[in-house]
Amino acid sequence: MIQKERLIGKLSGKQGPCLIMIGGVHGNEASGVKALSRVCHELQESKTELQGSFYALKGNLAALTQQKRYLDTDLNRLWNRKIIKEVQAGTFQAQTAEENELQQLYSALQEILQTEAGPFYFIDLHTTSAQTIPFLTVNDALLNRAFTLHYPVPIILGIEEYIQGPLLSYINELGYVAFGFEGGQHDDQEAYLNHYHFIYRSMEIIGLKKSSSQHYDTLKKHSKGIQGFYEIISRFGLEDQDEFQMLGNYQNFELIAEKEHFANFNGKALKATEAFRIFMPLYQKQGGDGYFSIRKIPAFFMQLSAFLRKRSADRILPLLPGIAWHDRKRSALIINRKVARFLAKQLFHLLGYRNKELDQNHWLMYNREHAARSEEYEGAEWLRN
Repeated sequence: MIQKERLIGKLSGKQGPCLIMIGGVHGNEASGVKALSRVCHELQESKTELQGSFYALKGNLAALTQQKRYLDTDLNRLWNRKIIKEVQAGTFQAQTAEENELQQLYSALQEILQTEAGPFYFIDLHTTSAQTIPFLTVNDALLNRAFTLHYPVPIILGIEEYIQGPLLSYINELGYVAFGFEGGQHDDQEAYLNHYHFIYRSMEIIGLKKSSSQHYDTLKKHSKGIQGFYEIISRFGLEDQDEFQMLGNYQNFELIAEKEHFANFNGKALKATEAFRIFMPLYQKQGGDGYFSIRKIPAFFMQLSAFLRKRSADRILPLLPGIAWHDRKRSALIINRKVARFLAKQLFHLLGYRNKELDQNHWLMYNREHAARSEEYEGAEWLRN
């Protein structure tokens, strides 16, 4: 049984798709939890019959109570293959508050997967420490791309290369449509409103309820005309002992000029070596990501990528020197960085591969397309339009 404290609401109507939304994976990000509570209350009061099922869950119960990002360790960095295998085998021994939360949340998600027919849609609701327009963080699979294009907000690809163990990467590896929505700054009322309209818009796209222009139009207005696909190209990571302070009030997508002094790091001025667009600058004490840099992806590149992936063009990669299949399922590649140094990362991105550093000399690259449960979403209205 899903913990009573974790279940914000459950609404079931006619047999159909199942939408699972999770708020508060970080305990200082309560905006999504509040918006989910409001939506569940409204739907129950109006006795709206959904054309499927809707689950609203809380993520980190312990941290939400104390309004902290986490108590011992970041819950959104624990969903790696080693831990999940141990949880599945029943051998995992939780040592921290967040490891206990992971076990309970994993159990809740498994219960939903085993009791509902699907197809399934997983969405993780977040906010940021910096001021921001609403945006989506998406693992780069064609199913995720097709679905998220129905929101009038910018879409960020590639975060799975820079963040280890997020919840959504685990769910994406199962092949389901799954992505994150960042509604705004933690304490901003607009972030709460963005979450509220986003929840309803998601239901409309999936077909759980009838569409109206209100929710789409509000998100479009708050995104301030910034749309399309962007890609993370670098991360400024932090260790526990590091001292990091962002200056000013930088917002996502803002252009930092070359030589601009925008932060302090371990007592020294941090200046841009070249102009870049900043993404998710850190304006809170907890967190291991100082900031990211991003760039917009040309539409032609996105179209070419989809064309090549649909034709399984990645099958030629192991014919190149320094590249081999990681396993018999051919869902991942091992790449010798010294031998294959002439190949740009963009080539692998084009074909659907995102890298994890295996060791100093090798990348391990996974392809989301191989895991995608595309057949389960066939016939969906959002996939046809």
